[in-house]
Amino acid sequence: MSWSPKLILVVLLNLCGFSVMAQRNPVDTLVPGKQIDILKADRYNAVKVDSITNLISLGGNVLVKQENTLFYADSIVINSLLNTLEAFGNVHINDADSIHTYAQYLKYQGKEKKAQLQKKVKLTDGKAVLTTDNLDYDVTLKIGIYRNGGKVVDKKTVLTSKEGYYYGDTKDVIFKQKVRLVDPEYKINADTLQYNTNTDIATFTCPTVILNEKRTIKTKDGWFDIKNKKGVLRQRSVIDDSTYTFTADDMAFDDSTGMSEFTGNAVYRGKDSTEGYDLIANNIKTNKKKSAFLATQKPLLLIKQNKDSIYVSADTLYSARLSDLIKTRKVPTIRDSTMHQPMIKTGPEKDKDDSSTDKFIEAFYHVRIFSDSLQAVGDSLFYSMQDSTFRLFKEPVAWAQSNQISGDTLYLFLANKKPERLYVFENAMALNLADSSSKDYYNQLKGNSINALFNDGQINLMLAKGSAENVYYGLDDFKHFTGVNKSEADIIEISFEDNKPQKVVFRNNLIGNSYPMRQVNHEDLKLRNFKWQEERRPKSKFQMLSYDF
Repeated sequence: MSWSPKLILVVLLNLCGFSVMAQRNPVDTLVPGKQIDILKADRYNAVKVDSITNLISLGGNVLVKQENTLFYADSIVINSLLNTLEAFGNVHINDADSIHTYAQYLKYQGKEKKAQLQKKVKLTDGKAVLTTDNLDYDVTLKIGIYRNGGKVVDKKTVLTSKEGYYYGDTKDVIFKQKVRLVDPEYKINADTLQYNTNTDIATFTCPTVILNEKRTIKTKDGWFDIKNKKGVLRQRSVIDDSTYTFTADDMAFDDSTGMSEFTGNAVYRGKDSTEGYDLIANNIKTNKKKSAFLATQKPLLLIKQNKDSIYVSADTLYSARLSDLIKTRKVPTIRDSTMHQPMIKTGPEKDKDDSSTDKFIEAFYHVRIFSDSLQAVGDSLFYSMQDSTFRLFKEPVAWAQSNQISGDTLYLFLANKKPERLYVFENAMALNLADSSSKDYYNQLKGNSINALFNDGQINLMLAKGSAENVYYGLDDFKHFTGVNKSEADIIEISFEDNKPQKVVFRNNLIGNSYPMRQVNHEDLKLRNFKWQEERRPKSKFQMLSYDF
């Protein structure tokens, strides 16, 4: 049997290719680091460039390996001297079965284990998929970097940016420049954002905007768990809802439960400038599903209106829906039947009503109320927006201009958010300084109950019932005292003008005496339980903010 020269050459080349695929390239002494092994290829070609440089060209279903990293491609060229390779067409890097990277072109430095991928680049860790046109990937550190735009898709969450840094060990991606996160429920815009594909947590380190259908959040520092819909924000973040804004040094919220907490100079502002309320406190907890809040650490509530807004402060403020409260305890109706009282509906009918009246406020300990026309203090308070009435308990005191009214329990009725009627019962007493230049003479009215009626924020009538007593200092036209009268009756009615008593009417069983000013001991004229309490009176809205008051 004879062999032709051409056949002999083909056999030698095939034997040479088999030998190369079966063993490592013999240049380990030239370049430090693990060498690239050839596992398979349909075609093989060795080209000697110079005396020491040897290029190996592989084609068709190529597979090469460096330690635990596999490289697939349509064709690969290996530089045995530099321990590098270039891959073309359907490139696939399998990094220890943990990270898979795809591209149309690859340049790989075997010594440093660094890859440069181009054209339709895709990297996936089994959870998220990163796509870009240019990617630098460090096999040792498992770090991928793109600088000319890229996108990460994690289930339904899509993140895009100009620059991106992927860390395979921690599953973190740091996005920079024109960062945008789009989720079915949220959108996030930032200049820098860190996202973990394992936990679905986005971390913010610069000005960031989070949006959903009704809410915009602005923050500079914090994190948001997209999967569990909860987050923590710091550095005076702001929540802007359709009806309010919330600002605080720190805030935590859970959209799945509707629970939130705001700490450090927390400020809630209703967007309607003439309705609703504002709230300030160092700690505010809210329950969105129950439309409730709990404010502690120097809370201050501002009930807004066109003029004469009402400020309320206490150790603790709590508010929720009145319709929920009446399911658990009875809320007595305290307005007269002749006074209009809107009804709170529940169930399907509730949605047809304006929910602004379906609200109550409770305050506990050291309660203070301030408005320009009226001020009050007490130990505890209940306010219903259904009947627009403040209920004050345990040694409550109210002041209207120069008048002080006190008793065991005090009800302040509002109409259009202005004082309409003040009702005090059990040990009710009203005091008025008869002469502002003297602290010795006080007009006094006492009874089992006292009703005070207001007109445009000023008292115009006061009515005492049940064992009523009265001490009244008369004045002439020149504001000089003419004498003092002390009387008792079943009912005593006093008319006011400019907040001063002008006319006294006694009904049933009148007993009384008049005394010249100089012939009576004015201290003895003071009724039982007389107590002038001006020092407890809130003097201004600024004083309401004082921690020492």
